[in-house]
Amino acid sequence: MEINHILLPTINALLNSLATMFLIGGALAIRNRNFLLHKKFMLAALTASALFLTCYVANRIIAGGITHYQGKGISRSIYFFILATHTPLAMIILPCCLTAVWHALHHNYKGHTAITRWLLPVWFYVSVTGVLIYLMLYVL
Repeated sequence: MEINHILLPTINALLNSLATMFLIGGALAIRNRNFLLHKKFMLAALTASALFLTCYVANRIIAGGITHYQGKGISRSIYFFILATHTPLAMIILPCCLTAVWHALHHNYKGHTAITRWLLPVWFYVSVTGVLIYLMLYVL
């Protein structure tokens, strides 16, 4: 069975969108000191991102190589700027998330907070720019 060339990238964009919404929910929950709701939102964000990573790797295996951006002019510069910032930041998300979860599970909230203060905006940026990259490659 052949998988449509845009199916997995679309799923990836949806998973990134879900992760973004869960991150917002988790941030709002912790600001309201609702620790249980924060935990649920953040575990949902972690799950959406883990599913994204699985689909992304599967897509790279199935599609092989990379998808080349076809745009010209200023849009090409914008695309490569987004990609150049997105990619290295995306690579640090998983180990940082695992470290943050480890601190939370061991009730080291000071360590957890020290990581998540900068991890949250980076993770949010990576999720949002992941959707932008999808839109630029497949929709616009």
